[in-house]
Amino acid sequence: MAIKNKTRYAILGVISMKPCSGYDIKKFCDKTISHFWNENFGHIYPVLSQLEKEGLINLSDSSEGCKRKIYEITDKGRKEFCEWLMQPFEPQPPRSELLLKLSFGNYIPKENVIEMMKEVKKIHESKLKEYKQMEESFLNDENAKKHPQYAYWLAPLRYGIVASEAALKWCEETIENIIRHE
Repeated sequence: MAIKNKTRYAILGVISMKPCSGYDIKKFCDKTISHFWNENFGHIYPVLSQLEKEGLINLSDSSEGCKRKIYEITDKGRKEFCEWLMQPFEPQPPRSELLLKLSFGNYIPKENVIEMMKEVKKIHESKLKEYKQMEESFLNDENAKKHPQYAYWLAPLRYGIVASEAALKWCEETIENIIRHE
């Protein structure tokens, strides 16, 4: 079986909730799933075109006369999306510039590595604050609590919080280990 670009499933998932444009898909990704999945217009529009050619989505009747193309999922698209959801996920090896640089950190002054780690720590502190604000807002949103996807939306957000907390702890340990190591 050929490996398929996972962007197609992100797009099918968004469109399965309601008909939307490429711009709407980008906004949704930025607002709700960007802490674990990023998409840009350069990926979204070609995939929309491909999905339309495959009959998985089509232009909505409401997009006629509108400047934006509004897409809706077809029965075939919903079927493929649900089949993909049922498949075991494929673990992806982490690809981290930070970890690559740390692996060779002994080639530069220790102070530079420590400074880099302090910057990474600030980034994780900022992300953690952002996630906790999102969580607070989400937990206090009575309409969201009534939505059938509530628990499924909350799970990735909680993952982001727990992962950020772990990353902060790791940053502190790494800085301490580098300082101690001579």
